Amino acid sequence: MEEVKNHTYNLNFHTRKWVKPEDLNPNGTLFGGSLLKWIDEEAAIYTICQLGNSKVVTKYMSEINFLSSAKLGDIIEMGLIATNFGRTSITLFCEVRNKITRQSILTINKIVFVNIDENFNPIPHGKTEITYSRDRFKS
Repeated sequence: MEEVKNHTYNLNFHTRKWVKPEDLNPNGTLFGGSLLKWIDEEAAIYTICQLGNSKVVTKYMSEINFLSSAKLGDIIEMGLIATNFGRTSITLFCEVRNKITRQSILTINKIVFVNIDENFNPIPHGKTEITYSRDRFKS
């Protein structure tokens, strides 16, 4: 379990990325923009799976707290969990860490996505709690 700002989250770290030369900044470490792109994509996928709608948009990201960096060849992993379900939105918590050292690279306390219709209008999603793959895809 991860302890973050008085909240305890049981994060699952499934998505991993290998830091390659094209992901580096001039300092030779992981470029923050590349990492944020990966996080936004992974958070959107997580949200789509939770809400059951492929039409979602990123509304808000809170302060991004960079704690350390990664270098060429490192493997990073992203952990996400839903922390709040609004009427049309979902709020996530994210932590990225180095897979080998387990050192935290960054945390984002709030990433908010909004569920939308085909005309890009917010629509209620009807969800109130996290669902898990094992429950969504029963045979």
